[in-house]
Amino acid sequence: MMIARKIVLGSAIAVVAVLAAAYLAVAGDTTSGTLVTASGSHDLNLEIAATEEDRRVGLMNRSSMPADHGMLFVFDQTQPVAFWMKNTLIPLDMLFIDESGTVKSIKTNTTPLSLTPIPSGVPVRYVLELNGGAAARYDAKVGDRLESDSIPPK
Repeated sequence: MMIARKIVLGSAIAVVAVLAAAYLAVAGDTTSGTLVTASGSHDLNLEIAATEEDRRVGLMNRSSMPADHGMLFVFDQTQPVAFWMKNTLIPLDMLFIDESGTVKSIKTNTTPLSLTPIPSGVPVRYVLELNGGAAARYDAKVGDRLESDSIPPK
């Protein structure tokens, strides 16, 4: 009986390790970040989308994302941007952020699989995608800040 439990436990650990490795393989480069809002500092695990290919794929074809995770899109220059939800299976909140890390606009609970453009409305350098509802949970507002190693201090 004890051997069977060890085999089951070992199998469960192996499955978790494989799932974690698969998630990281999809995720690419990662970093931490802190979204600073009126309700406090909220620590996030961020996947970085800094290449054209990473930005093109984004969070497409994922059925879930951990609650404290997000994807930070990093652009080479400050510019107006527009996103869509093509092949994106989960609703997202998008925080459009300038070169200093200040949130300039927010779009919430975007529609999965929609091809309708979601514009930043202003020139930005970064876009933070979170699970739909996260902006409300963090009480995120225009003027809040994202602190991250991926955003150089000004």
